[in-house]
Amino acid sequence: MEIYEKEIEVTNDDIDDLGHVNNVRYLQWVQDIAGEHWQLRSDEAMRDRYIWMVISHNIHYKGQAFPGDIIQLKTFVTKASGVTSLRKVEMYLKDSGKLLVTAETVWCLLDNHSRKPARMPQEIIDLF
Repeated sequence: MEIYEKEIEVTNDDIDDLGHVNNVRYLQWVQDIAGEHWQLRSDEAMRDRYIWMVISHNIHYKGQAFPGDIIQLKTFVTKASGVTSLRKVEMYLKDSGKLLVTAETVWCLLDNHSRKPARMPQEIIDLF
């Protein structure tokens, strides 16, 4: 299993009316890190031929983050078959290691030109 990690610093733009990171921002980070992992591991020919579309998100909020906090994000694919893959994302406070968010997203592979679901070739399964 290929794990991709990155860190982000919480800014004032990430904060909602309750004074902590907005739930929608966490969801944006879930999508962003998945896209970055795809960009990093795929080649230009794959990116020209295929795109990914979200089928569903399941996200659990377990803690809060505030301006200046550093969040460590981890993502990995746990299952890939047919036209779908299941990707997990975990977010932790860097300083304490406290788990903030877990998310599971079902992604569907599409042919970039026809925009129809495409069976995942072994070369893509092997990337992750």
